[in-house]
Amino acid sequence: MTDTGFEKVPARNRRRFPGISSRAYEHPADRSALVALRKLSGFDTVFKTLSGLLPERSLRLLFLSDSVRVGETQFPHLHEMLRDACYILDLEKVPQMYVQQDPKPNAMCIGLDEPIIVVTTGLVELLDEEEMRAVVGHEVGHALSGHSVYRTILLFLTGLALKVAWIPLGNVAIMALVTALREWFRKSELSADRAGLLVGQDLNASMRGLMKIAGGNHLHEMNVDAFLAQADEYEKSGDLRDSVLKILNVLPRTHPFTTVRAAELKKWSQHRDYQRIMDGHYPRREEDKDTSVTDSFRQSASHYADTVRTSKDPLMKLVGDIAGGAGDLGGKLRDRFTGAGAGAGSGSGTGTAGGSGSEGKGTTGPAPEQG
Repeated sequence: MTDTGFEKVPARNRRRFPGISSRAYEHPADRSALVALRKLSGFDTVFKTLSGLLPERSLRLLFLSDSVRVGETQFPHLHEMLRDACYILDLEKVPQMYVQQDPKPNAMCIGLDEPIIVVTTGLVELLDEEEMRAVVGHEVGHALSGHSVYRTILLFLTGLALKVAWIPLGNVAIMALVTALREWFRKSELSADRAGLLVGQDLNASMRGLMKIAGGNHLHEMNVDAFLAQADEYEKSGDLRDSVLKILNVLPRTHPFTTVRAAELKKWSQHRDYQRIMDGHYPRREEDKDTSVTDSFRQSASHYADTVRTSKDPLMKLVGDIAGGAGDLGGKLRDRFTGAGAGAGSGSGTGTAGGSGSEGKGTTGPAPEQG
């Protein structure tokens, strides 16, 4: 171990992606929203002129006065990781980075005019060098995608709207907005997890980092395969009552559950899209202006359709059956909501007669919570 608390790892060369567009790694739902926003000419400029209404200036002063700014003389190992991540993803301007005293492992990327990356001491002390590299790449991915701009704007608008929730029916409208925003936030986290993998280029390190965020610094007590098996069990276990509980559990969150993030990242690492990026074939930033909003939304819709088709979740299977015109809907609702009929059909599966159960490759959709 070094004085900084990181284990020494052998130096290795990582691929660089000159001119890479964030579209290369963005989750389809995240990408479609961002493409649409980028097409709104002057969208960023309008809101940046209103930055006096936003707490950004206050936050910058707060971090400057009460956190440690990463640089050549302060947390130099993080400074090198940050520069390296920006070099690999070809981010022209290196964001400012701060370390904030907080025992809770966390990181975020915020800001309108310029993104700021903040990591907590809890995170720095928890992760080894390669795990931390993936987190820094995650946050640089947020910066490259422009998530810091849109997140800051949308969080401000959400907060403003909540203040007028007393207006009749206002609360219903606000909750619909908040729910939609959180769904986008969760998908943007999956995008950033992919960026972290492109920077670190070490899937095992990314998996270890997510495991530590879930279970602390006890890797000798944890196992990657068992951790991923939790995600599979979470998705397919139970009946419709459990599916409803899953939805209720995730609605208040801005981040996907950690096991789900790990499973989604591994799935993407095995997909041809990831291999094409690693081979140097990826969308370029210079092509962003020509990107079709319609095509992006079509890809997003296709992703969600594939998710329903291949999901092992009881509710998603039922949705797939309904979409496929399955008969005896009343019986299926009864069996899947009560768990009845388990083992009644042939084969093990979920024990539900007529379930689709088909699996496909699919594409997946991270901070922390890694922001």
